[in-house]
Amino acid sequence: MIGVFEGIEIGSWYRIPGGASFEVVALDLESESIEIQYYDGAIEELDFDSWLELAAQPTSAPNDAAGALDLNRGDYGDLSMDFDTNQPGDRLNPLDQLDWR
Repeated sequence: MIGVFEGIEIGSWYRIPGGASFEVVALDLESESIEIQYYDGAIEELDFDSWLELAAQPTSAPNDAAGALDLNRGDYGDLSMDFDTNQPGDRLNPLDQLDWR
Protein backbone atom coordinates (compact mmCIF):
# COMPACT_ATOMS: atom_id res chain seq x y z
CA MET A 1 0.00 0.00 0.00
CA ILE A 2 2.93 2.38 0.50
CA GLY A 3 3.15 2.80 -3.27
CA VAL A 4 -0.08 4.81 -3.15
CA PHE A 5 1.79 7.72 -1.54
CA GLU A 6 4.91 7.35 -3.70
CA GLY A 7 5.96 10.67 -5.18
CA ILE A 8 3.81 12.73 -2.80
CA GLU A 9 5.80 15.35 -0.91
CA ILE A 10 4.92 17.51 2.05
CA GLY A 11 4.18 20.99 0.74
CA SER A 12 2.68 19.73 -2.55
CA TRP A 13 -0.68 21.17 -3.62
CA TYR A 14 -3.55 19.15 -5.10
CA ARG A 15 -7.05 19.87 -6.36
CA ILE A 16 -10.06 17.60 -6.07
CA PRO A 17 -11.77 17.48 -9.49
CA GLY A 18 -14.56 20.05 -9.34
CA GLY A 19 -13.67 20.86 -5.75
CA ALA A 20 -11.25 22.39 -3.29
CA SER A 21 -7.48 22.66 -3.36
CA PHE A 22 -5.31 21.52 -0.49
CA GLU A 23 -1.70 21.13 0.63
CA VAL A 24 -0.10 17.95 1.92
CA VAL A 25 1.12 18.82 5.43
CA ALA A 26 2.09 15.39 6.82
CA LEU A 27 2.70 11.91 5.53
CA ASP A 28 2.97 8.90 7.86
CA LEU A 29 3.90 5.68 6.09
CA GLU A 30 3.87 3.71 9.35
CA SER A 31 0.21 4.47 10.07
CA GLU A 32 -0.54 4.63 6.32
CA SER A 33 -2.09 8.08 6.53
CA ILE A 34 -1.73 11.50 4.94
CA GLU A 35 -2.73 14.81 6.49
CA ILE A 36 -3.96 17.61 4.26
CA GLN A 37 -4.87 21.24 4.86
CA TYR A 38 -7.47 22.91 2.68
CA TYR A 39 -7.01 26.47 1.51
CA ASP A 40 -9.52 27.66 4.14
CA GLY A 41 -7.38 26.16 6.92
CA ALA A 42 -9.39 22.99 7.61
CA ILE A 43 -7.20 19.94 8.29
CA GLU A 44 -8.14 16.37 7.43
CA GLU A 45 -6.37 13.05 7.91
CA LEU A 46 -6.91 10.42 5.24
CA ASP A 47 -6.04 6.74 4.96
CA PHE A 48 -4.88 5.12 1.72
CA ASP A 49 -8.37 4.27 0.49
CA SER A 50 -9.73 7.76 1.20
CA TRP A 51 -6.78 9.29 -0.68
CA LEU A 52 -7.53 7.17 -3.73
CA GLU A 53 -11.24 8.11 -3.59
CA LEU A 54 -10.34 11.82 -3.73
CA ALA A 55 -8.76 11.35 -7.18
CA ALA A 56 -6.80 14.54 -6.45
CA GLN A 57 -4.61 15.98 -9.20
CA PRO A 58 -1.40 17.98 -8.62
CA THR A 59 -1.85 21.75 -8.94
CA SER A 60 0.14 24.87 -8.25
CA ALA A 61 0.00 26.67 -4.92
CA PRO A 62 -2.50 29.53 -4.74
CA ASN A 63 -1.20 33.03 -5.46
CA ASP A 64 -2.50 34.29 -2.12
CA ALA A 65 -1.70 31.90 0.70
CA ALA A 66 -3.59 34.00 3.28
CA GLY A 67 -6.64 31.72 3.16
CA ALA A 68 -5.21 29.10 5.48
CA LEU A 69 -3.99 31.81 7.83
CA ASP A 70 -7.49 33.30 8.13
CA LEU A 71 -6.24 36.78 7.19
CA ASN A 72 -8.42 39.48 5.73
CA ARG A 73 -6.53 42.13 3.74
CA GLY A 74 -8.95 44.83 4.87
CA ASP A 75 -8.01 44.24 8.52
CA TYR A 76 -4.40 45.26 7.95
CA GLY A 77 -4.68 48.37 5.79
CA ASP A 78 -2.72 48.94 2.60
CA LEU A 79 0.46 46.88 2.85
CA SER A 80 1.36 47.30 -0.81
CA MET A 81 3.72 50.24 -0.29
CA ASP A 82 6.77 50.49 -2.51
CA PHE A 83 9.76 50.62 -0.16
CA ASP A 84 11.85 52.38 -2.83
CA THR A 85 9.63 55.47 -2.53
CA ASN A 86 9.06 55.53 1.25
CA GLN A 87 9.95 58.70 3.08
CA PRO A 88 11.91 58.77 6.35
CA GLY A 89 9.51 58.07 9.18
CA ASP A 90 7.24 55.71 7.23
CA ARG A 91 6.42 53.03 9.76
CA LEU A 92 6.63 50.22 7.18
CA ASN A 93 10.26 50.90 6.28
CA PRO A 94 12.45 48.65 8.49
CA LEU A 95 15.54 50.75 7.69
CA ASP A 96 14.03 53.62 9.68
CA GLN A 97 14.58 51.57 12.83
CA LEU A 98 18.39 51.72 12.43
CA ASP A 99 20.44 54.45 14.06
CA TRP A 100 22.69 55.75 11.26
CA ARG A 101 24.55 58.35 13.34
